[in-house]
Amino acid sequence: MTAAISATALTRRYRDQVALDDVSFELPTGSITGLLGRNGAGKTTLLRILAGQEFPSAGSVRVLGEPPADNERVLSRMVFVREDQAYPDIKVRHALRAASWFYPNWDAGLAETLAADFNLRPNKAIKKLSRGLRSALGITIGLAARAEVTLFDEPYAGLDAVARQIFYDRLLAEYGEHPRTILLSTHLIDEAAALFESVVVIDQGRIVLEAAADGLRGVASTVSGPLLAVDEFTAGRPVWARRRLGSQASVVTVGPLAEADRARARALGLDLVPLTLQQLVVQAAGWPGLAGAAEHPEGVSA
Repeated sequence: MTAAISATALTRRYRDQVALDDVSFELPTGSITGLLGRNGAGKTTLLRILAGQEFPSAGSVRVLGEPPADNERVLSRMVFVREDQAYPDIKVRHALRAASWFYPNWDAGLAETLAADFNLRPNKAIKKLSRGLRSALGITIGLAARAEVTLFDEPYAGLDAVARQIFYDRLLAEYGEHPRTILLSTHLIDEAAALFESVVVIDQGRIVLEAAADGLRGVASTVSGPLLAVDEFTAGRPVWARRRLGSQASVVTVGPLAEADRARARALGLDLVPLTLQQLVVQAAGWPGLAGAAEHPEGVSA
């Protein structure tokens, strides 16, 4: 099966920096992927190239099997929603009507439902919307377009927790009824973690982790308790980080934990807490073996 999105040795240089450095990855058709990393890591640059809004300095990118730049066959099957989405001086209903002209799978009923969910008034001028409501408008267009490839770049800036949950619920419902390839860049990693089937983590323009989300669950844990017991339990295990406070210690250890390991930890009076996806992303750049641990967890166990 042809990948919906693929990049090979993709590089983007600006005058004073390298935004993307030899990036290669593939995303399958019909998947939800989290594009994660710090500010300035290169996420928006990557999304702009995928959306045909920017050219790479080297390497290649394919969306639906073709280069996206200046390619109407691809661009008509893709929607890109940005955090800083710009709109002309028009009303909400005009923006939704204009969007319907560009996307062949546009669902006007869904757009109307989403607008009501987000309290978007059709006759409200976009320039008078709050930041959160402008984000809601972008989300409405992104979901109602029902494009085969849907790119979201921090789409919910300014939205409160209730509105963000509406987005998550609607995205999952839409994906279930009308599968598509979704790439979502977000800083709210743990909040959105349940959406992702896979993650791509970028740091300083390079991919430091690409893995199935299920493969990351339990790949690393925090072990805390009496110092001597922590040292005994983690002896021979790969360790990321170690903290000590008096006679107590906390260690991040990499590798799956079997029930026998958990029983031993309880006997030693230790607490075991799996790292969240956000904690894994924070640590990914500092431990290059994480990708291998996610794909082949048996290779890093004690």
